[in-house]
Amino acid sequence: MTVSRIGTQPVLPNGVTVPLIPATRCAGLIFCSGALGVDENFKIVDGGIGAQTRQAIANLEQVLASAGATLSDVAKTTVWLTDLADFAEFNAAYAEAFGEGVPARSTVTSALAIPGALVEIEAIAADPNAG
Repeated sequence: MTVSRIGTQPVLPNGVTVPLIPATRCAGLIFCSGALGVDENFKIVDGGIGAQTRQAIANLEQVLASAGATLSDVAKTTVWLTDLADFAEFNAAYAEAFGEGVPARSTVTSALAIPGALVEIEAIAADPNAG
């Protein structure tokens, strides 16, 4: 079984290369690394959990698009929130993005590695290009 890498390792503004790849393709699936609510300069977006959730999903959409997939191909997400008090606002932004096509999901609360990050979303999608 072949694993192919999708995208390139991110480089932070300070020049440090992050030891991960945005996604991999294997066995008819696309495995997306955790997406954060950061802009193209890796700066956490302002506006709280709703804004960070929308940005994280937009970042996830970009990774999926680079693999020829969309949010509608997502079968499962795993979500980390730093504060359970943000759960309702997170759910609203998440539902807005996925609409009626919400995937299976696990949600946990945990500290995140990036200071100021309130949410991280990882996804597994069906590969629409799989034969």
